[in-house]
Amino acid sequence: MKSFVLVALFAAVALAAPQAPAEPIPIVRQDSQINGDGSYQYSFETGNGISADQQGDLKKVGDVEAIEVKGQFQYPSDDGTNIQLTYTADENGFQPQGAHLPTAPPVPEAIQRALAYLATAPPQPEN
Repeated sequence: MKSFVLVALFAAVALAAPQAPAEPIPIVRQDSQINGDGSYQYSFETGNGISADQQGDLKKVGDVEAIEVKGQFQYPSDDGTNIQLTYTADENGFQPQGAHLPTAPPVPEAIQRALAYLATAPPQPEN
């Protein structure tokens, strides 16, 4: 029984041993610029099909200065299709757009009719 436990222990250690490191993925293109006014831009592309671009500009929102960001990234998925996402981040929050993102189901027709009726109905008197 002791020899079975030792063999199982050695097998577990052999399987848990670090694997050979994967080949490094090259950076094909890389560019970045940071400006004195707070704006910036960067972009890169890797050898395995990943790429990203982003730019940020300082913008006045009310009494506060904030950075408005626009960008996109893409990468190959496990099934070989290309996943692409574009986005904006500003005073309205993060707004992603991509064909792979889930969408809300359509509003049922009865609810649409009720909303249309409520929009045209006269206001109710306050008590």
